[in-house]
Amino acid sequence: MQVLRQLPQVRDSNLLVGAATADDAGVYRIDPGRALVQTVDFFTPIVDDPFVYGQIAAANALSDVYAMGGRPLTALNLLGVPADVVPPEIIKAILRGGAAKVKQARCVLVGGHTIRNPAPIYGLAVTGLVHPRRMITNAGARPGDLLVLTKPLGTGIITTGIKRELTGRATVRKAVASMGALNVVGAELAERGLVRGGTDVTGYGLLGHLSSMCRASRVGAEIDASRVPVLDEEVFRLIAKGCIPGGSNENLKTADEFTEWTGVTEAQKILLADAQTSGGLLLCVRPRSLGDVLKVLKKGRTLCAEVVGRIISAGKPKILVASNRQ
Repeated sequence: MQVLRQLPQVRDSNLLVGAATADDAGVYRIDPGRALVQTVDFFTPIVDDPFVYGQIAAANALSDVYAMGGRPLTALNLLGVPADVVPPEIIKAILRGGAAKVKQARCVLVGGHTIRNPAPIYGLAVTGLVHPRRMITNAGARPGDLLVLTKPLGTGIITTGIKRELTGRATVRKAVASMGALNVVGAELAERGLVRGGTDVTGYGLLGHLSSMCRASRVGAEIDASRVPVLDEEVFRLIAKGCIPGGSNENLKTADEFTEWTGVTEAQKILLADAQTSGGLLLCVRPRSLGDVLKVLKKGRTLCAEVVGRIISAGKPKILVASNRQ
């Protein structure tokens, strides 16, 4: 991100969302009623099953389009493998998993590109469509908005536990189901004009993505750590064992620069900074729209629909985190 901020900014009247605000995807207007949403994402395996890995990687990439309020149209495979180590059947399983998730999203897989790479990597480049006046962006947060989270946290800690053979099977199943779930509700909420501000929660953790939103919207935020849902209580046991990904530790160091903590445990801090894979949406919802938004989330069977905080006025982008559990 530090490197991107030093690059020359692109100036084009049709570029509605570029790199300047560190949003989930780029948006380019085609005409008054249509804009392209473009994104790309890939990562190394986080689960043992290659088919499931393909599904999760695809869901993660598709999420960026939904987070902008768009619907995916086409996708391209991006695959890197050490061909002399990974057998063809494993490669096929990864690609089949990705293709299955793309089909579920009613998106069209149009090809892709494969390279030799020391470690396996897989993901998608996705193009979607959104109405220019119905976008969800991280610059759309306004003071008074409620912050609603649609997936529990903890996938980074759980997948690290998987690598260390410390995570129980039931918790693994919950994490896989969460990471494989599509954030389709983002498109419906945008199309109905119920949400204008938001982001998805992925590698920078909830606090990292929220800070980008605060910066882009020139606001602050309050989070009630006691209301933030966790995938399974085993997550806290894994944290106690030191089962924390390096990315989550780095996220927490960065978060300390813009976060004020009150009555929050170290485990809660780590959870809020945990690097998520294919996480949920963090939506800015006007209080009068909350009932309608919760109905859409219930209909869409999101894993949770929890109000975890609110947007506040602030002279600089800061986040206040407290634990209000009595």
